[in-house]
Amino acid sequence: MTAASPQPTADSARPDPSPSPADASPPGPDTPGPDTPGPETPGSGAPVRTSGRTWAALGIVYVVWGSTYLGIRIVVETMPPFLAAGARFVTAGLLLAALVAWRQGPGALRVTGRELGSAALVGLMLLFGGNGLISLAERSVPSGLAALLVAAVPLWVVVLRRMTGQRTSRSTVAGVLVGLVGLGVLTVPGLSGQVKLLGVLIVFGATLLWTGGSFLASRLPMPANALSASAYEMVAGGLGCLALAAVRGEPQALHVSAISTGSWIALAYLVVFGSLVAFTAYAWLLQTAPLPLVATYAYVNPVVAVFLGWLVLGERLTWPILLGGAIVVGGVCLVVRTEH
Repeated sequence: MTAASPQPTADSARPDPSPSPADASPPGPDTPGPDTPGPETPGSGAPVRTSGRTWAALGIVYVVWGSTYLGIRIVVETMPPFLAAGARFVTAGLLLAALVAWRQGPGALRVTGRELGSAALVGLMLLFGGNGLISLAERSVPSGLAALLVAAVPLWVVVLRRMTGQRTSRSTVAGVLVGLVGLGVLTVPGLSGQVKLLGVLIVFGATLLWTGGSFLASRLPMPANALSASAYEMVAGGLGCLALAAVRGEPQALHVSAISTGSWIALAYLVVFGSLVAFTAYAWLLQTAPLPLVATYAYVNPVVAVFLGWLVLGERLTWPILLGGAIVVGGVCLVVRTEH
């Protein structure tokens, strides 16, 4: 899932990372940077071409963040869900903090008490409530279906904005209505018994928590340094996952010898590529690429996730998944393009 804050947050997705419209969309400068294609360069009359580096970074975000659902599914096959999620985010957060201190100096990690509290709260909602519950749900829900359900985060953000009195355009409302129809279709596998209904409901809960965290992130006093904010969020979310894992008795039930090689590899992949490499590429895109282009990962990630789930794990592409997924992605596309 993709964070939706003035600062980008790791696995921000949300669902994993998915951007949300307006206040939850990928942040960045509105003015073109060196590699930012605007409609045209002032005075030149010719369109600016997107650089190869921009497309490469965008490809990383498309594929890697789209593949995190597959990675989670493989991890939880032999690892306890919250224990694995906690280890993932604490490790990634500490590595990111070390990277920030190395590249920008220890002062870049300095925050006020209020900023630290805000980052911790957002991290708990996004990564503990959002990604942690996704890890639990994917024990019974196909990774592709989970990704499509999480893709609706931009729609829920619009609903939350409307509930708090913010005005939205008719096109945005239309996109939300279309997406909600798609979500109704996506719940058919749970209602028909093809997958566990409880797993589908857990994904819905994770999506709502992610939406709430995304909404609050743009309204709380967050650390000014985006990478530092993400490091604190990941550590806080990871510690929350580890605390719940202890309550659930996951450490006592863990048998290291029973963990498959695939789960270890998938966990390492999520830490290094899902939480660090892709996020770094995303943060770079926010500085160099136009927001409408960056925001396209909101509806590309679930498509990648569905394809990889079918290709690697042999997950069935039933008509509710194909039809409902297409409707949700269409609604999200309409909302994101309208808001930007």
